[in-house]
Amino acid sequence: MQTDRVKFPRDRDTEFTKTLNARVNAYFKDKGISKHANATMVIKTVVIVSAYMIPLILMLTGMVTRPEWVIASFALMGFAIAGIGMAVMHDANHGAYSSGQTINEYVGYLLNLVGGSAENWKIQHNILHHTYTNIEGLDADITTFPMLRFSPFAKRRAVHRFQHIYAWFFYGLMTVSWVFMKDFKQLVDYHNSGMTNSYSKGFGIVIARVLLLKATYFTVTLILPIILLPVAWYVTVGGFFLMHFIGGVILGMVFQAAHIMEVCDFPLPDANGKMADSWIVHQLRTTTNFAPHNQILNWYVGGLNYQVEHHLFPRVCHVHYPNIAPIVEQTCREFDIPYRSIPTFTGAVLGHGSMLRALGRRQQLAAT
Repeated sequence: MQTDRVKFPRDRDTEFTKTLNARVNAYFKDKGISKHANATMVIKTVVIVSAYMIPLILMLTGMVTRPEWVIASFALMGFAIAGIGMAVMHDANHGAYSSGQTINEYVGYLLNLVGGSAENWKIQHNILHHTYTNIEGLDADITTFPMLRFSPFAKRRAVHRFQHIYAWFFYGLMTVSWVFMKDFKQLVDYHNSGMTNSYSKGFGIVIARVLLLKATYFTVTLILPIILLPVAWYVTVGGFFLMHFIGGVILGMVFQAAHIMEVCDFPLPDANGKMADSWIVHQLRTTTNFAPHNQILNWYVGGLNYQVEHHLFPRVCHVHYPNIAPIVEQTCREFDIPYRSIPTFTGAVLGHGSMLRALGRRQQLAAT
C-alpha cells in the first residue's frame, strides 16, 4: 500500500476541527504563554540527560570500579534512554520543544546520543505513525517482525497464541534492534519509496552521518568501557544490553498501550484509498490516553499518557497537555466524537496484554 493512495476526507468534521483548534489556541492566548517548552521542561531535560551522562562519565573516568556498580550505572542509563526518548527528543523532533528550528534540531539529536537516528525517526514516527495511525501496511509502529502481531489485518501465525506472554521480552530488544540494524533497514526502505527525497544533502550523506554517529556511540558506550573498566568484559557487555533492555521494555509498554488496545480502532481505506473519517477523527478513534492523573508518570513519559492530545497537537510541548486535555475532552463530548482514556497505567498495560492475546487467537476482531 502506498501512502499517496490513502486520503482522508477534508469535508467532514470541519466544525469540530475549527472549534477545537480555536479553543486550544484561545487557552494559550488567554494565558499569555507559549505552546513550546517552559522552565519546567528545561529542568526536566537537564535531569534526564544528566541521568544518562553522569553514570557514563563516571565509568569512563574510573570512578566506577565494582561490577555491581557498573551494572547499576548501565541500568540507570536504561531508564534515562527511555526518558530521553519519551520526554525530551520526542518533543524536539516534532518541532514542539522550541519555536526555533535550530534548537529543535539539536535537542532532537539527543536520540543519536542514545544510539538512535533522528533522520529515521522523523519519517517512521512523525510521518508514517502520526498520519496513518493503526492503518495496516502504513503505520510503521504496528508493522513489526513476524513474532508479533499488532493488527487484526496482519497475518496470524500459530506462535502468536503466546505473544501476550513473550511480547514483553521482545520489547526489551526494541532499542537493540534500532541501534544495530533497524535504522539502516528503514532508511533504505524509505529511500527506495521516495520518502527521503527532501533531504537537502543527499541520501548518501545521511547514511554516512548515521554510520559515523553510531560508530561514535558504540565507541563511547561499549568499546571504551570494555577497555577502561577494571571488570570482566562480559560484565560491561551485559550491562550495555541490560541498559537497552530496560529502555526497550519501558518504551514498548508506553507506546503500545496508547494504540494496540481493544478500545482502539484499526480502520482501512476503501478500494479507492479513501478513509471513512477525517484525519482528526481518525486519530481519536485509534488512540487512547492512560493514567492522566498520575503526575509522576506524566513527568517521566513526557505526556505520552496524554496520547490523544499529542496526536492532535504534536507541535505543542507535552508540559501543556494536562491543561488542554479537558478542552479536548469537552469538545469531543459536545460533538459526540470518541475520547478514550484508561484511568491507570496498570489498567493500560493489562489492556494491552489482553489485546495481544486477542490478536494472537483471532484472525480479526469485532472492534475494528
